[in-house]
Amino acid sequence: MSRSLALLFAVVGTLLLVSISFFLTQHQPWLVLLASLVSLFFIGFGFVVKARMRRKNESEKPSGSNS
Repeated sequence: MSRSLALLFAVVGTLLLVSISFFLTQHQPWLVLLASLVSLFFIGFGFVVKARMRRKNESEKPSGSNS
């Protein structure tokens, strides 16, 4: 994963987690639930992107001897 993409996922993930605490202080339970679900899916999506990019990079390497 490139550094800029990793930074994007880190910043957006952090902002989503901060939004959960903000909605908690504002006593907005539905927005807390929504922000929690979006955070969970976004962080999970980041892991999926990272795994796909790692697999893509591994398949592009020439298959040499495994010694």
